[in-house]
Amino acid sequence: MYFTDRGIEELESRRGDEEVSLAWLAERLRTFVDLNPDFEIAVDRLATWLARADDEDD
Repeated sequence: MYFTDRGIEELESRRGDEEVSLAWLAERLRTFVDLNPDFEIAVDRLATWLARADDEDD
């Protein structure tokens, strides 16, 4: 198990029944980067990966 799995598991257990919009998620990611600029590259990569998840080229 990766260390990050703990955070993912907490997210799922606390909010697993909720539905959110992508606009809400994008705003939360922007806020996170504003508060934690050292994570800008990682958040950008995650957002790009999520945006392209359905691309056939992957």
